[in-house]
Amino acid sequence: MTEETRKELQQVSSASLGSWVKSGEPMVWINAAAVSMSVIAVIGLLALLAVRGFGHFWPGQVLAAQVEDGSSVRPIMGEVVDQVEVSGEQLRSAGYTLTGPGPFYGRSLLKQGNRDQYGTDFVWLIDEQVKERDFPTTAMVIERTEWGNFYGYLGKVISEGEVVADAADDDGAAWRAFQTSIDQTLAVREDIHHVERVEIGHINYELERLRLRQRSLELQGKDTPEALAELAERRAELDAEYRVLQDQLRELYASIQDHSYTALLADGREVTLPLARVVRAYRPNDMSLLGKIGFYFSKLWEFLSDEPREANTEGGVFPAMFGTVMMVILMSIIVTPFGVVAAVYLREYARQGFVTRVIRVAVNNLAGVPSIVYGVFGLGFFVYFIGAELDQVFFPEALPSPTFGTPGLMWASLTLALLTLPVVIVATEEGLARIPKAVREGSLALGATRAETLWRVVLPMASPAMMTGLILAVARAAGEVAPLMLVGVVKLAPTLPVDGNFPYVHLDQKFMHLGFHIYDVGFQSPNVEAARPLVYATALLLVAIIALLNFAAVALRNRLRERYKALEH
Repeated sequence: MTEETRKELQQVSSASLGSWVKSGEPMVWINAAAVSMSVIAVIGLLALLAVRGFGHFWPGQVLAAQVEDGSSVRPIMGEVVDQVEVSGEQLRSAGYTLTGPGPFYGRSLLKQGNRDQYGTDFVWLIDEQVKERDFPTTAMVIERTEWGNFYGYLGKVISEGEVVADAADDDGAAWRAFQTSIDQTLAVREDIHHVERVEIGHINYELERLRLRQRSLELQGKDTPEALAELAERRAELDAEYRVLQDQLRELYASIQDHSYTALLADGREVTLPLARVVRAYRPNDMSLLGKIGFYFSKLWEFLSDEPREANTEGGVFPAMFGTVMMVILMSIIVTPFGVVAAVYLREYARQGFVTRVIRVAVNNLAGVPSIVYGVFGLGFFVYFIGAELDQVFFPEALPSPTFGTPGLMWASLTLALLTLPVVIVATEEGLARIPKAVREGSLALGATRAETLWRVVLPMASPAMMTGLILAVARAAGEVAPLMLVGVVKLAPTLPVDGNFPYVHLDQKFMHLGFHIYDVGFQSPNVEAARPLVYATALLLVAIIALLNFAAVALRNRLRERYKALEH
């Protein structure tokens, strides 16, 4: 090939490469690669949360083995929850006695439970030291309200001091009697919970209202003997109902107090434990696949519908889920009208000049302010200023105990509404700017006033943009934690902000939140290993709730967009 031919080919190649770049195809491939990587990252994150979180509810096999550490041998039982590899040099420097030549050794994290017996739930084992592995079908796992899981073998079922069944005589009959006793105990505990939380809770609420009513009469100078006698009569009725419920509670507690069971630990020791603390008992090594699937979904339902227990490391997250959804709904109800009104004023009524531009810059800057600053503002302005004034005006009888002058659901919703307000303003204003001027002029030409044009024509056409702002606001507010720690969220709220007591929705109450629950379980839990799966599961649940809220808003936005698409053209 001659030099001239080579130069001609290079020129043709450069020209074709230049035309290919100018065509924009390289940017298409770059964007496609970026989108693909983002999708893969999101799917990977969700898969990690699902496997690490919801995989926790699957009943794992219970291992019974002998651990040889030098000259000592000790029995152990539990579930293997994690496995890693560590170097032999690191283990020897930590004091482990190793006989194998390998540079790396397997290390397993065993959940041995029985914290009341051993002092710790989890223990690390060197796989080389674990001998005589077995998965006995009679090994049982007992979930308890205190001290975590129990691992061992069933001994006797005892009722009122008498042995109902003995596993040494008939293991099948003893297991069935044990399950029957658990079901009966759980039914009694449900009755106790109803009496304490609902019936006695209602009486305590009514007694507090009577106290506040009496205090109000004293402040107003209307505490006449007749009025006080009426309050005393009602208080006596409530006290009588309370005494009846107390007697009922004593009977319920007495009915389960004398029920217990004996169990054998891995080392052969026999312990006697109260049946009243048992949540469920199962034998995972003896379960069929169908039984494990049923158990998995029962545990998943407990996670979604029950209250937390064991310092939030066991049980469910329903109060946190309820508080999150309710707070987001209240925030949406508050932020949407304020954001729309502000955007309408800036776009439709305000004179477009220097002041308006400064306001827009300020709104855009507010979107970048750290959320904790909003929390401090909400605590100082909403709680300590507005809340304290509301208490002085509407609840003087409750002072010095604050009603609204303390963090609560209302102030948390208002704080997040203020945090997301710039997003709604900007999105709504952009939607108003896209509406053709001819539409407004046509409406005015037909005799409509400016207000009628705005209300009947402009705002409906801008509703998809409003929904876009609301979607962005929900996505940001639902995951916020820092400001909520100052204005209403707590580690554990015994009651929901919605109940059967007037006024039924208690906006002054503190509440639980999934984001704060993740922080608390992940970083404040005394039992980190036990809490870790719930951190993943709660995080996935929070993502799912945000996605469902956003999907509902997106569906409504698309419906509005299709409805007003013809008017835009």
